[in-house]
Amino acid sequence: MSAPTSSLLIEVVNGALVIRHWGAPILGQNHDIALASRVSIANSSWDEPQLPGLMRESARGFLGRPSLSGHRNGKAWSTKFEVTDFHHQGNHCAVTLRDFHAELEVIVTFDLDAFGVLIQKATVKNIGNSDYVLNEFIHWLPLPREATQNLDFAGRWSNERQPQCRDIQIGTWVRESREGRSGHNFSIADIALTAQTSFQSGSAWATSIAWSGNSHYLVERGFDGQQSIGAGELLLAGEVILKGNESYEAPALFAVYSSQGLDGVSAAFHSHLRAREIHPKRPRPLTLNMWEALYFDHNESKIRELVDVAAEVGVERVVLDDGWFHSRRNDRSGLGDWVVDPAVWPNGLTPVVEYINSKGIEFGLWFEGEMVNPDSDLYRAHPEWILHEGDRTPPLWRHQLVLDLGHEEAYKHVLEQTSSLLAAHNIVYIKWDHNRVLVDAGHLGVAGVRRQTQAIYRLFAELKKRHPGLEIESCASGGARIDLGVIDYVDRFWTSDNNDALERQTIQRWTSQVIPPEMLGTHIGPTHGHQTGRTLELSMRAITALFGHAGIEWNITQATAEERANLATWAKYYKDNRALLHSGKSVRIDYPDEHGYLYGVISADTKKSIFAYVQLTPTVTIHPASLKFAGLDAAANYLVKAVYPAGKPRFMLITPPQWMDGITMSGSALATIGVSAPILAPANAVLIEITKL
Repeated sequence: MSAPTSSLLIEVVNGALVIRHWGAPILGQNHDIALASRVSIANSSWDEPQLPGLMRESARGFLGRPSLSGHRNGKAWSTKFEVTDFHHQGNHCAVTLRDFHAELEVIVTFDLDAFGVLIQKATVKNIGNSDYVLNEFIHWLPLPREATQNLDFAGRWSNERQPQCRDIQIGTWVRESREGRSGHNFSIADIALTAQTSFQSGSAWATSIAWSGNSHYLVERGFDGQQSIGAGELLLAGEVILKGNESYEAPALFAVYSSQGLDGVSAAFHSHLRAREIHPKRPRPLTLNMWEALYFDHNESKIRELVDVAAEVGVERVVLDDGWFHSRRNDRSGLGDWVVDPAVWPNGLTPVVEYINSKGIEFGLWFEGEMVNPDSDLYRAHPEWILHEGDRTPPLWRHQLVLDLGHEEAYKHVLEQTSSLLAAHNIVYIKWDHNRVLVDAGHLGVAGVRRQTQAIYRLFAELKKRHPGLEIESCASGGARIDLGVIDYVDRFWTSDNNDALERQTIQRWTSQVIPPEMLGTHIGPTHGHQTGRTLELSMRAITALFGHAGIEWNITQATAEERANLATWAKYYKDNRALLHSGKSVRIDYPDEHGYLYGVISADTKKSIFAYVQLTPTVTIHPASLKFAGLDAAANYLVKAVYPAGKPRFMLITPPQWMDGITMSGSALATIGVSAPILAPANAVLIEITKL
């Protein structure tokens, strides 16, 4: 199976399904690859080379972690699958493997798209009569020995997706997420690299699991030198027990090989996601979220005042956040009671929704339907509807418990109350939050995380079916549910609760490693950041918010006249350029100075580019490294200039570089010589337009 950027070579050897190669494209005559791959007979080892294949089985001489683990009341614990059906057409392959002793069938499919994204799926079926307890199923892919580094991401609330890298050594490295959601500490991708791989060049092998519940990523290197990368759903004890003829469908694995560094991985993921029929097609509306403007102080006159300013600066969508529903004056009560609070909204939401719509602005509303406060009418009526084990009540987190959506009546309660509100008002958008982890998450005596994850997918799908055109934002205390599982049900992710533009630089940089920027909420926060207490220039906050689905989360009624004017020019710039920002190729330059980032987006025809140069920390030398721009048409001439859609940054210089007023250079000169970097104050940014002449 071949794409322009990668190949997958699989074959059947002695009944085993063997992946010979996943990586760079293979051309020419290759009949002797199997012979070329045959290893020596080593001392104190197998008398014949063993090929454990995709299932990585002990019965085939494999001494590492198998793909499938389970048993039948202690028996059928070891498997030896044989390929019984093999269908291959173009870049699709479906393989059936059976073990008649263990009475199991596994169907594995491989699909390689034109962008080099490999989608691997698997279904495990019990073809016996007794129950089969499935402990885990992991998708594995081989890694060549030149892959010596492993990059993944760690994080916490307001500091998601921080990169961490380590050597691949003998043993098994496992990253687990046990939050019941993908999580702040979820590694959105696991990437193997060579020692030389950078953003722009070198090989990278990336995997991402399409699942929003518990998961794990693995890298394993055996003492024989063979190494692999894998991922799968992390199943809790007894979570999957297959009765006769029942099946388990494993979450899909998305995998990308790139010979063009980490940006090549991003380009493949972005292109694949943008090619989906369900990918957001309409221009991403400039959004004002009211949370950091109002918090729980909901007041119709304040909201009208805020909306007036929003209309003035060019906002296209307004979202009313937490605090609108029954008894919700703080975060200690009300969750679960999804009815408009008459104490705050004596006339209901209709007047304010109509007022917002009269300004030509869409209206969106916040929900957190998976959670319940003990102080709520719902919990008082149905305490049994929470996820719990035995007679225990899980510890509170943000004064919340988790509503068991695997319980059909609880599911119907959330669905019907939410749907009724959408039907009664012109609500085109909902922000759906998930503010706590799942612990002791039992459903009627059994582990319930998998069932909960499937239920939220089902609920989102049903809401969209009932309300055509509805868009959903996935929020989980910020960026704790961003993954390739929920992405098929939502239209936007809230990237992080941290609106501090300096912190957002890294958070957005690495979230977009997999997710295209038009699906990432990026807001201009308050002048004095609510999460860090840092004060930042409007130009810095605006440039940071530009590279995503842009918005504002700030009480702009308190903005000065100059700030409002700058917001208006920035809003127009966003609208004028979002077609490029949300369709072009994302580029992260390997900038040599640690103090700065240089990144941007280039149109498919290379006619127009927008780059940001960001000074994160003070420079060590007087003059920062030159700004060099990769990815342009080398033979073409370009106009290069700085632009200031939200005002100028704070410079630390007497005279800025003259090119900032406009200069003509070739694409090759911009890539090899570049332009001199301005000296910016720390935590400042400048925007650069590059236009083909």
